[in-house]
Amino acid sequence: MDTFLRFLYELINQIVSGIFSIFKGFIEGFKQIFNFTAFYNLVTHYKNDFSGPEWLLVAITVLFMIVLYGGTLFLIVFGIKKLIKRIKPINKGELLNEVDELNKKVIKLSKEKDEILAMKVSQLGLKPDQPLEGDETVEGEAQEGEEAVGENGIRFSKLNLIDMEYADYKIKNYGNSFDLPELCDNFRNFAASKLKLFYKERLIRTFVAGLASTRLVILQGISGTGKTSLAYAWGKFMKQDSCVASVQPSWRDRTDLFGYFNEFTKKFNETELLKEMYIADYTDDVYTVILDEMNLSRVEYYFAEMLSILEMPDKKEWIIEIVPNTWASDPKKLIQGKIQVPPNMWYIGTINNDDSTFAVTDKVYDRAMPIDINEKGEPFTPDDIDAQNINYSYLDKLFTEAMENFEISQETLDKIEKMDDFVIKHFRIAFGNRIVAHMKKFVPVYVACGGTEVEGVDYFIAKKILRKFEQLNMALIRDEIDGYIKFLDDTFGKGAMAECIEYLLRLKKMA
Repeated sequence: MDTFLRFLYELINQIVSGIFSIFKGFIEGFKQIFNFTAFYNLVTHYKNDFSGPEWLLVAITVLFMIVLYGGTLFLIVFGIKKLIKRIKPINKGELLNEVDELNKKVIKLSKEKDEILAMKVSQLGLKPDQPLEGDETVEGEAQEGEEAVGENGIRFSKLNLIDMEYADYKIKNYGNSFDLPELCDNFRNFAASKLKLFYKERLIRTFVAGLASTRLVILQGISGTGKTSLAYAWGKFMKQDSCVASVQPSWRDRTDLFGYFNEFTKKFNETELLKEMYIADYTDDVYTVILDEMNLSRVEYYFAEMLSILEMPDKKEWIIEIVPNTWASDPKKLIQGKIQVPPNMWYIGTINNDDSTFAVTDKVYDRAMPIDINEKGEPFTPDDIDAQNINYSYLDKLFTEAMENFEISQETLDKIEKMDDFVIKHFRIAFGNRIVAHMKKFVPVYVACGGTEVEGVDYFIAKKILRKFEQLNMALIRDEIDGYIKFLDDTFGKGAMAECIEYLLRLKKMA
C-alpha cells in the first residue's frame, strides 16, 4: 500500500508540475513580449551602428509594434466587456420600465394621428368628438369596432374623402368619334411628340389589341426598351395618370395590393391602388395600373384573386371583399364590405427576366397577354397630338364591334386546329379553350387596328403557345422543330408565320 501511495504522489506531482510549468512559461513569455526595457536596451546597443536609412526602418518597426500592441490590447478589453455583458444578469424591472415607456409613446402617437383624422372627418359633416349613431355590423361586431376606434369611427378615411369629392359627379360624355386605326396613330404620335417616346406601329397595334383581349397585359423584354414608359404614356394619353404599384419581393398576398385592416388602430390602411379603383368606379374614363417589375414576387400569390375575378364573363360579378363586416361610416360604394372591380381599369405588368426575379407561371400567362419589347423604336417626325378624354364605354364599343366585324375566318380556324393536332402529336402540348377564346378577341381587334389576320394569329401563337416549348427538353425536340417550321410554311404560306418561325429557330439554337 505504501508503494502505491508513493506512486500516486509522484504521478500527481508530475501532472501539477507540468501545469505549473505551462502557466510559468506563459507568464515568462508574456513578460518577454511586454519587456519594453529590453526593447529599449536593444535599440541603445545598436544605435551607433545604424545608418540613416536604417533609422527610418527602425522607426517604421517601432510604429508597427505600437499599432500591433495597441490593437491587441483593444481586442482584449473589447472581449472582456462583451463577456461581462453576456454574463450580466437581466434586470427585469428595467426591461418592464422600458416597455412601459414605449407603450406610452405609441399611445401618444396614436392620439396625434386620431386628431389629424378628426380634422379631415369634420369636412364630411361628422362630429369628431362623438361616436357615430346606428353603427351596426353584419354579425353584430360594429359596436365593438366603434368603441375600439374611439372618437371618430372612420376606418376608410381616403375613400370617404373620395365620396365627398364625387358627391355631385356626373359621368361625362366626351363625344368620341375616332376609330381604332386613328386611336393607334394618335397614341403613337402623342408619345413621340409630347413624351419623346418612339414606338413602332406594330407594337402599338399589338398593345391595343392586348387591352381588348384581357385586363392583364404583360410587357416583357430586355431592360431599357420602354416597357414601363409605354404603360405610363398610355395613362398620360388618356388624361388619367397611371397608378404605379412597385411590386416588392415581400409581397405575399392581396393585402399588399389593396391594404389591410389594422386591429390596433381600427383603421384600414388604404393603398393607392384601392383608392384608384374606387375613383374609377365613379367615372367612365380609362384607368391604368402599372405593376412595375411584377415578378419580383410570385404573381400568383398577390394577384391570384384578381386573376380569377377578371376571367368571369359577367363584369357585374367582378366583386372583391375588402373587409368582412360593415360599419355605418364605410364608403357608400363599399357594399357589405365588398367593392366592384371597375371594368374601366387595366393592369399592365412589366417583367425583367434575371436572377433576382421569379419565373411567371402558365396560370398567369394563360390569363394575360404577353407582349415582347426587345428593340427601341426608331425616331420619326410625329404629328403634334394632345392627350384625349376618352370614354371607356366608347372604347369598349369599338372593341366589341371589331370582334363582330373582323371575326377570325373559318379557314384560319381550321388551320389552327390542324396546328393544334400537330403540336399535340409531336410536342405533347395542347392549348385549351381559354387560349382559343382569347385569340378570338385579340386577332379581330389587331385586324381592326390596321394589321392582317395572319399577322395577328402569328404573334398570338408565338407569345401564348410556343412559349410553352421552353418547358420541354430542348435536346429531345430539336429535330422536331424543322418539321414544325415546314408545317407552318405549308399550312399558312411560306414565311407567313414569321414570328413563330423566328421563335422556333431561337429555341433550336438554345438546344
